[in-house]
Amino acid sequence: MEILTLARPDDWHLHLRDGAMLRAVLPHSACHFARALIMPNLTPPIVSAAQARAYHGRIRAALPRGSDFQALMTLYLTEDSDPQDIATAHARGDITAVKLYPQGITTHAAAGVRDFAKLRPVLEVMAANGIPLCIHGEDNNPTTDIFDREARFIERILDPMRRATPGLRVVLEHITTCEAIDYVREGGKDLAATLTVHHLFLNRTHILGHGLRPHYYCLPIAKREHHRLALRKAATSGEACFFLGTDSAPHSDADKQSACGCAGCFTAPVAMALLAYVFEEENALCHLEAFASRNGAAFYRLPVNEGTLTLTRHDAPVPGAAKVSSAAGPITVFAPCLAQGGPLRWRAAPCPTLLQREG
Repeated sequence: MEILTLARPDDWHLHLRDGAMLRAVLPHSACHFARALIMPNLTPPIVSAAQARAYHGRIRAALPRGSDFQALMTLYLTEDSDPQDIATAHARGDITAVKLYPQGITTHAAAGVRDFAKLRPVLEVMAANGIPLCIHGEDNNPTTDIFDREARFIERILDPMRRATPGLRVVLEHITTCEAIDYVREGGKDLAATLTVHHLFLNRTHILGHGLRPHYYCLPIAKREHHRLALRKAATSGEACFFLGTDSAPHSDADKQSACGCAGCFTAPVAMALLAYVFEEENALCHLEAFASRNGAAFYRLPVNEGTLTLTRHDAPVPGAAKVSSAAGPITVFAPCLAQGGPLRWRAAPCPTLLQREG
């Protein structure tokens, strides 16, 4: 196969930041994806419909001329969130989903949830109105080992929450473990999961085993190799409960390569090419459209995009030195070590110019 044409894909988990960073990174998602679910963890976070509308306006203003990219907005769930405000915002189309961050668990999660019992009223309203809850599923108990946070969250928080709120529609985001895969598969029609591009390539040895690789550091952190292999099987299975959420998260090199480096992998420019690489390795190119273009739309009760994206087989070098320019400094594009050091092999439609620099 030399050319692969898909219904234009969606990204169901995307960080665009704001201001100059937004303007720098948005074109790299808009050129490949028709829609993206935009994360609300700005400073301050997006907690009201008015803030979501204002942020949506800034995104629209930053789009390249002629782009038809749709930003689907989310609200940042807090212990003080008003259930009726959320229901009204969703009914008006101001938001597509609500995002739950356990307090302090990741970038700009200081305003997140500490006492999950306080969420009961808002979760009941969301269940009654079919409003999806997107969850960063990691236990924030300081005694929980970082590699156990996801499994512990499912056991301690998520499963009791879902049992107490029948009909609540949940997306467990950026899953990283066999435990999460099994839980989602057995969870019924109201539970789904997103998988990132970078977690299909990384295990914890890639981050820590050959010198610290700051541009591979992300949260949830990559786990052991058997978890990575299970994620690849889930992503390429065609199962409707799994779909793409890149969690593309830009940080300047200065912030990534500091004494307390920021978590996140910036994958937007290469996400679709890297996915095609994985799906070809798994002999599953026939399921790429389901994962990237159909399953997420079905869960969010939206139509499949009418446009298409074409990927061309092309033995391109891995973009190991690619950077995107921003006012805060260069942003390194995620570049995994491919099997046997081979070429990337697939190329998506052109994106904005990258600055090429020595690694």
